[in-house]
Amino acid sequence: MTSTVVQRLRAGTGTPFSLEFMPPRDAAGESRLWRTVRAFEAIDPAFVSITYGAGGSTRDATARVVGEIAERTALLPVAHLTAVAHSVAELCAMVDGHARRGVRNLLVLRGDPPGDPLGPWTKHPDGIEYAEQLVRLVAARGDFHIGVAAFPEGHHAAPDLARDTATLVAKLRAGADYAITQMFFDPDCYLRLRDRLTAVDPEQAAKPIIPGIMPILSLASLRRMAQLCDATLPPAMVADLERAAGSGPEEDRDAVRAAGVDIATRLCEKLIAEGVPALHFCTLNRSRATREILANLGLR
Repeated sequence: MTSTVVQRLRAGTGTPFSLEFMPPRDAAGESRLWRTVRAFEAIDPAFVSITYGAGGSTRDATARVVGEIAERTALLPVAHLTAVAHSVAELCAMVDGHARRGVRNLLVLRGDPPGDPLGPWTKHPDGIEYAEQLVRLVAARGDFHIGVAAFPEGHHAAPDLARDTATLVAKLRAGADYAITQMFFDPDCYLRLRDRLTAVDPEQAAKPIIPGIMPILSLASLRRMAQLCDATLPPAMVADLERAAGSGPEEDRDAVRAAGVDIATRLCEKLIAEGVPALHFCTLNRSRATREILANLGLR
């Protein structure tokens, strides 16, 4: 198997896709995760990433799941690594632990403050302040393939889009090989990000900037996630989802999911037409909606 994310993206024809999983919280979640992993293994994603809980809450679970996917499947796993609540010594130990498991692909993030993702950031007293520094730390520990986050609408802590773009450029220059974006629902947000990056540093803009796609399973959940991520929900999209949800006391989850599949399919079609290097789906450890979107796109 090809060993790095970028090599996998460039290995085939058509538009590659990748998937994001979360570490399970209990035995039922463990079973659901592995059913989802096996369902997707058969259709050959470019890679799969494993998220990292707020404040380091799933540090051990993330490492375990990544290691098991590397050992038990044919998938290429990418481990999330964040600076939240960790000293430099702890970060080095985690990076070295991934290397011992044979995991060399890491998605390096500063991370969100625990409790309030939009709250003020305070680094660990013996930790690091910026994602760029974490990229350099990982790169210095050995032969790692590094991804970072990008924000189509700008990070909430950035004073403006120019500063946000400069931050992304700094992470890429520090040694990152690609970036994955936060979820968004207007393709122009991604395209404007790509244009800003090209204007500032064409060399770094040549690296893959992979759009993050969130299949919509529930209108209520979508609104909560958008608030936590400070992401904009287009009014026309919300209106479509509200019609699907119905007027009863409980939203029609099946209708919302079906509408969400259509919305994500249209978004992906526009992005593919614009030549994106891949599509990255946040699965929430479920396979049905993402598999339907992939089927609609002809990527299965």
